[in-house]
Order: sequence, then C-alpha cells, then structure tokens
Amino acid sequence: MNKFLKKGFIQVFTGISLCFIGPVLVSQAFNNQDHPLFIVVLIIGVILLVLAIYFGYRGISNILNGTLGPKNKLN
Repeated sequence: MNKFLKKGFIQVFTGISLCFIGPVLVSQAFNNQDHPLFIVVLIIGVILLVLAIYFGYRGISNILNGTLGPKNKLN
C-alpha cells in the first residue's frame, strides 16, 4: 500500500473518531455548567472538534495524493 494512502486512512479514521468524541465533550460541558471544570472540558471539546476538521482535511488530501500522485509544481 502506498505510504500516502496508509497515512491518509489513519488520519481520516482519527478525524472520524474525534468527530464523535468532540461533540460528546461539548454537550457534557453544557449539561454541567455549574461544575468548576466547565470551561476546561468545553475548551478540550472545542480543540478536539478543530482537530477533527484538520485530520479529516489532511487525510483526504493524503488519500488523493496517494491515488492521483502528488501535486505538480509549477517551478
């Protein structure tokens, strides 16, 4: 298997798992607004949501590079 494909699939699966973990943490934070760790859990959840988008984008990009070849440079 091409190294771009392998790396891409791992990143996509990481992004998908973060897509489930992030919203759960955010919803639990909003359910427990009176808890002292509300802000910490909310920040961690938002960071995981941003990482899910990043890993999904990088994974799809690596899968495309593995199947179609790397981008052609103009220089």
